[in-house]
This record gives sequence, C-alpha cells and structure tokens, in this order.
Amino acid sequence: MRTITKKEVTRRTAELLNEKISTTETIVDTVFNTMREIMMSADSEVRIEIRDFGVFEVKKTNPKPNARNPRTGEVIYVPARRKTHFKPGKVLKTILKKPIE
Repeated sequence: MRTITKKEVTRRTAELLNEKISTTETIVDTVFNTMREIMMSADSEVRIEIRDFGVFEVKKTNPKPNARNPRTGEVIYVPARRKTHFKPGKVLKTILKKPIE
C-alpha cells in the first residue's frame, strides 16, 4: 500500500496552482488545522461537508456496560465517546466502485 503524506499533497497542490511550495504549505496546513479544530471542539456531533468529495463526521457512541475483555473474559464498562467517520461523495464513490483492471 502506498502512503501519501501531507508533504506530497502540498507539492501536488503547488504544481496545480503554479505556486511556491512554501506558500501552498501554509494554505494546506491551515485547512487541515481548521478541520481538526472543528472536529475536536464539537460538543457531541459535527459534520463537515465538502461537495464532490465527501463528508467528515464526528459521531457519539453509546456506552457499553457489558463489554468483555477477550483475554480474561472479565466484564468491563466502556464509556460513551466520540468517533470520526468519512463518507465519500457521489463522484468519489462512483470511481472507487469501478472494477480494478
């Protein structure tokens, strides 16, 4: 599996905009930091919708009072928490559903 880093995203964006990497790096960092802050500051649930790309969501989970430790079999309590979820948009989903050649 190939990993694309933020540095690679910045480089590709700079090429598309015909800008310096240093200028583009500031913009890309700001966008990611803003999205992170929005998701972290959400009281319980929040939704960031980027048209033609997808939706980032923070969802609340329910507490699990009767969860089990798989090693010991001990019954433990798992408190409610928040989790992240990404749902791809229609364009991205259509492309990802195509068979691999």
